[in-house]
Amino acid sequence: MAMAPTVKVVLGSIAFAIFWVLAVFPAVPCLPIGRTAGSLLGAMLMVVFRVLTPNQAYAAIDLPILGLLFGTMVVSTYLERADMFKYLGKLLSWKSRGAKDLLSRICLVSAVSSALFTNDTSCVVLTEFVLKIARQHNLPPHPFLLALASSANIGSSATPIGNPQNLVIAVQSGISFGQFLLGILPAMVVGVVVNIVILLCMYWRVLSTEKDIEDAATEVIAEEDVTSHRFSPATMSHLSSLNSQERISTLESMNGDSSRMGALRCRMSSSENDMHKTIIGGEESTRNSNASKESTGDDGFSQGREETAASRRSVRSVLNGAASITDVSLQSSEEKESLAKRWKKLLWKTCVYIITLGMLISLLVGLNMSWTALTAALALVVLDFKDAQPCLEKVSYSLLIFFCGMFITVDGFNKTGIPSAVWDFMEPYARIDHASGIAVLALVILVLSNFASNVPTVLLLGARVAASAAAISPGDEKKAWLILAWVSTVAGNLSLLGSAANLIVCEQARRAPSIGYTLSFLNHLKFGLPSTLIVIAIGLTMIRG
Repeated sequence: MAMAPTVKVVLGSIAFAIFWVLAVFPAVPCLPIGRTAGSLLGAMLMVVFRVLTPNQAYAAIDLPILGLLFGTMVVSTYLERADMFKYLGKLLSWKSRGAKDLLSRICLVSAVSSALFTNDTSCVVLTEFVLKIARQHNLPPHPFLLALASSANIGSSATPIGNPQNLVIAVQSGISFGQFLLGILPAMVVGVVVNIVILLCMYWRVLSTEKDIEDAATEVIAEEDVTSHRFSPATMSHLSSLNSQERISTLESMNGDSSRMGALRCRMSSSENDMHKTIIGGEESTRNSNASKESTGDDGFSQGREETAASRRSVRSVLNGAASITDVSLQSSEEKESLAKRWKKLLWKTCVYIITLGMLISLLVGLNMSWTALTAALALVVLDFKDAQPCLEKVSYSLLIFFCGMFITVDGFNKTGIPSAVWDFMEPYARIDHASGIAVLALVILVLSNFASNVPTVLLLGARVAASAAAISPGDEKKAWLILAWVSTVAGNLSLLGSAANLIVCEQARRAPSIGYTLSFLNHLKFGLPSTLIVIAIGLTMIRG
């Protein structure tokens, strides 16, 4: 592609630079508007500077990717309601055999859940649980937080729904879910194992001691606090809120319970009134009998008192029996209602898991990924049989808007001709038909992924890398796409700013109430640099077209 006119190149570069700065540093002092607004600003500048026409800007938005992303987020929200991530969290501490076993479990659970439910989701829902587990076992948190974030990135590389850049690659390349999985799964499995080994080697001494020095004064978390932890769904900035209709239905159910209680109380009071009448009648008859017996002397009087006391005891026993019968009937009705609710909830959870499994099977057999995810999401909405607003509010619409702005901005930057010129210079050295070319290509992807973020890197390089590989053979084209997916994803482990999953773990851990922990940039880099280079290198030898 030829270079655009100089004015368009300069203005397009300025718009892309603004987008990049705000995407990487969302709280930059001169313009602290955040990533989402930054992507929209970059898109708007591309149109204002006439790098793109308005119609070209709308055409740059990839609706299948947005549909797939939206559908997977909705499914993840319903899985969270069905306690899927709670069960995953409990799996971490189930019959744990020490710190090293716990760290290995975190890596495995994080990798598998990220492949199925996206890496960002796994990091959002598991970070606080991992932090509590570490505190409970009197262990330093940072090895476990590194294990969670790094394994989430590695595991997410195996499927098209594992992370956003894989969504882009799967849609643009046309590679099916099954082919994508088979192409990268061996590299992912070996990568997770290698990552565990690196973590154990680096932190063996720390994990062998009861407590790290920096955490010596930290209070140990009780078992109940860990198991009672409730997770948050996969959102970036939206908080869940109870719908007004749900509040009304809750109040109605409470009113229904109170009305039933009132009816029971009425029955109890009526029976008590009858009993009181019986007591009064008994006492009056006793008085009459006592009056008639006054003439008979002391024996008659004492006999009358005994009869009165006996009648009162019998009435009290009857009242106590009636109250106990009422309590038993009330308790049994409550138990029946509770049992019915438990069975209903269990049936609902089972249906959620079945629909999710059906979605995964449909993706594996090659059905359209975007419409499959949307169908599963709407099936869960209908199955829930209530207003879907609370669940839909948990979808990260800011992330969807960020993608829209990013699509437009990157397409505008492509039209300047700068990415094509850079690739034309690198292409002779980055051909994937020999080992040195694969190494150069991986290095370019690694640097760009940490400099410009992984999704823009895929958008900038994807079509060019695939076209270069297609000139060699169709199999090499598929291999080029898979290499791009593998390297751009694992490259996120290099530094704390390398991927959104790293930032989510860092931020969630810092904000955790009473057990907060700050994962420093240097601590992450000490582990991230060797782990990223070794895992990428080993994985590249196992990817096949």
